Amino acid sequence: MELVDTHAHLYLNKFDEDREETMQRAAANGVNRIYLPNIDRQSIDSMLKMERTYPETCFPMMGLHPCSVKENYLEELEIVENWLKKRPFIAVGEIGLDLYWDKTFFSQQKEAFKMQMNWAKDLDIPIVIHSRESTKEVIEILKEEKTDKLRGIFHCFGGNVEEARQIIDLGFLLGIGGVLTYKKSGLDQTLTEIDLKHIVLETDAPFLSPVPYRGKRNESSYILNIAERLATIKNKSVEEVAEITTKNANTVFAYQLERQIK
Repeated sequence: MELVDTHAHLYLNKFDEDREETMQRAAANGVNRIYLPNIDRQSIDSMLKMERTYPETCFPMMGLHPCSVKENYLEELEIVENWLKKRPFIAVGEIGLDLYWDKTFFSQQKEAFKMQMNWAKDLDIPIVIHSRESTKEVIEILKEEKTDKLRGIFHCFGGNVEEARQIIDLGFLLGIGGVLTYKKSGLDQTLTEIDLKHIVLETDAPFLSPVPYRGKRNESSYILNIAERLATIKNKSVEEVAEITTKNANTVFAYQLERQIK
């Protein structure tokens, strides 16, 4: 059984003491690929080091996280753009909008989101979207910017059926993580209406650990717990969930994945 973690920050210092063991546990649970979203200039070196250390497993993205959009966001974006010109990346991410922590730079977040989205279109690679407390706003921008080349994953989707269908209609997959295992999330009810062909699995490690690890550090091996919960909801075997979600992940990242493995 093969699983893919489409979103994990395993390069962060929370893994410095046991990163190798973390990777071994992921492999033991069948996780054969892990996609690493960038945050800002501070995370690039450690992220690329993971790629060098685990070249057949870890694949980096390049982007500026909306929570890192501050006064110097144009400088940060210039660094992102230069890296995208320098070498191939699996996707542009993690990009988008965040209205949970701070609304001060919301207009700048929107500008940064659109700029990075257009870079992805030019490069013909997917985007990975962060949309905390901003799903409606992100969908509106995607509708404005939609072209045949705009595709990717809605990271940490936690919305309702209507939002899910709008996202799917725009050509995006739903990234489903540990929130699915939380009793009061309501995500289980939403996903009963959504076909598995529109879903990929993710951890967002070290954040949002699934039950029974909630409150502790998350890691890629816990993808199996998310797959098991999704299997129960969809009345499928874990093997079938793994097969379909892995196929979905490999499809959305296919072109760049093939280039980077070569």
